[in-house]
Amino acid sequence: MNATDFRIWILTLAGCACVLNAKADLPTPDPDDGGLKLPQGFHALVVADKLGPCRFLTVAPNGDVYIRNTNILVLHDTKGDGHLDALGSFGVDCGKGQGATGITFHGDYLYYTNKNNVYRYKMTPGQAIPAGDPEKIVQNLPDSGGHEAKSITFDADGNMYIDVGSPYNVYSDHDRAFGAKGKDATDFLKTYGGIWRFKGDVPNQTQADGYRFVTGERHTIAIAMSPVSKQLFGVMMGRDQLNTVDPADYTAEDNAEDDAEEMHLIKDGSNWGWPYSYYDPIKKARMMAPEFGGDNKKQADPGLYDDPVVAFPGHWAPLQMTFYTGTQFPSKYLNGAFVAFHGSWNRAPLPQGGYNIAFVPFDSKGMPVGTYEVFADNFAGVPVIKSVHEAKYRPSGVAMGPDGSLYVCSDNGRIWRIFYTGN
Repeated sequence: MNATDFRIWILTLAGCACVLNAKADLPTPDPDDGGLKLPQGFHALVVADKLGPCRFLTVAPNGDVYIRNTNILVLHDTKGDGHLDALGSFGVDCGKGQGATGITFHGDYLYYTNKNNVYRYKMTPGQAIPAGDPEKIVQNLPDSGGHEAKSITFDADGNMYIDVGSPYNVYSDHDRAFGAKGKDATDFLKTYGGIWRFKGDVPNQTQADGYRFVTGERHTIAIAMSPVSKQLFGVMMGRDQLNTVDPADYTAEDNAEDDAEEMHLIKDGSNWGWPYSYYDPIKKARMMAPEFGGDNKKQADPGLYDDPVVAFPGHWAPLQMTFYTGTQFPSKYLNGAFVAFHGSWNRAPLPQGGYNIAFVPFDSKGMPVGTYEVFADNFAGVPVIKSVHEAKYRPSGVAMGPDGSLYVCSDNGRIWRIFYTGN
């Protein structure tokens, strides 16, 4: 062996040692990977269970998990075995149910929302539960009893973006009913059905202090920023009940398949077409809604509304989204997005769908390539789901840990940690 070959051999051994050390830090997975179906080389461990209703989670730089239920619950691996134990809970005016949703770290603060307000706690290193009361950043956001969850994310300049969803399926008289007729949504969209931008560090802002960045969206709480392009993306929950409104032109199968969950680029001045239209992933076209003269054939005028950058199947119900910036997973996942889909309730007579974590690959410029794949599946626990009540677990949040593991929660209080060990 010459000197060059010896150096290569030493460097190879060093690289292998680094990989082995990284794998050695990972916990032992469950024998059945927590019931999940994962790509080859991936495994999972149930790190916490029976926590009560949970939606959205975030992970601190030290690996502590913060999860939303009726307050903010903090979990820590106290035994060093990979399992998480509850350290305690905190939070002022956290809300409950679907309104208890948004939570994220930004700078030295932990931000969270209820259906009307945004708060933040100043976090101190080594102190898992913050002292004192939170600071109210945005207050009195509107909600009218539907799609009231408020999700938050930040751009590279520290601006904060909040979805204010619509309480309607479609803005119409006799919403969700046979023969519903659409109404002019111009004034309605000044308050609802959009994404507003606020200053991230100014207290006591109201909606009037914000700037309507995006309009024409029904409800988009899966929002995050690409680490490469620094652009914001969101996955909108599409409409329901096409065939209920217009059974002459739409079948139950059309309702199940023809109205996508839409991933959009969140850009200033965007109009995503709600309530006047929906995106059909089969026809690959933006269609006029039946409440506004649509007949399953009439398309929206070209260029009037944004088309999605990725179209997911109908009614999968996107909740939380996170970009993968770690090094533990194979390189194909780097800078791509993981989306937690809660699962459908209204695809009958077809089987219900969703109940998974999907992966959206992004290119080197930080833009989606237009496809997706199911990454983690079998949360529901049964291969065919006719009713949502048959699902054992429904994903309600996804976030990346500091070591590159992926954490997923369900709305009945289970948390999985997904990690890569190779073959």
